[in-house]
Amino acid sequence: MLYYARTETLRMLRNRRYLIFVVAFPVLLYLINANIYGEQTDAGGVSYAVILMVSMAAYGGLASSMMSSAVPWATERQSGWLRQLQITPLPGWAIIVTKLATALLLVLPSLLLVSVVAIVQQGVSMPPARWAGLLLAMWLGTIPFIALGLAIGSALSPDAAQPAAMICMFALAIAGGLWFPPEIFGTTMKAVAEVTPSYHYAALGWSVAGGHGLGLADVLVVAAWGVVLGLAAAFLYRRATVRA
Repeated sequence: MLYYARTETLRMLRNRRYLIFVVAFPVLLYLINANIYGEQTDAGGVSYAVILMVSMAAYGGLASSMMSSAVPWATERQSGWLRQLQITPLPGWAIIVTKLATALLLVLPSLLLVSVVAIVQQGVSMPPARWAGLLLAMWLGTIPFIALGLAIGSALSPDAAQPAAMICMFALAIAGGLWFPPEIFGTTMKAVAEVTPSYHYAALGWSVAGGHGLGLADVLVVAAWGVVLGLAAAFLYRRATVRA
């Protein structure tokens, strides 16, 4: 199981699309926006350098979760690799758990790199306990998006899974306010944002970074989405396995 996890991790780290869209792109967006708005503060006195750091780290976590689960899962299913794994001594639950653990591991580079750039380039500073709480919340908060990626990979072919994952990724990033504040699109868009997992995922980070701790409503919404999408992923995986 550990060897399988190591193999999966190395395979993704060799993927150029992963390195560009998941690791480099959030950092680039942060540098552009932080150099323009970084010195401003919001109504609560929190620097936009911190707010943008959380937003771009959240985007990186979202993108990493889906890119490292949807397309690889669909490719393995179509190529027959998943079928080969199922006839090895690995139990079925171990395959799913390894995929989840690998995706969680691959989230860390984007979260850490954006944070390091924020410290070095914008001078962002927080107490160590707050940094730890922020990174832990944003790391575990990616579980619903990993589940969504696995659901897409179980339901669609590789050719269809890639655009579907990217559309979902960009839609969640925009609707969740990771690129633009939802308020600028009006009350309807704000209402849509408030039911998305991406908005509450980022809100967890914004709240912790602002020194307010974890918002209970945000935790509950992210957890609820994790359960719903996890059940959907399990159902679609089971259906794909039975058909195979």
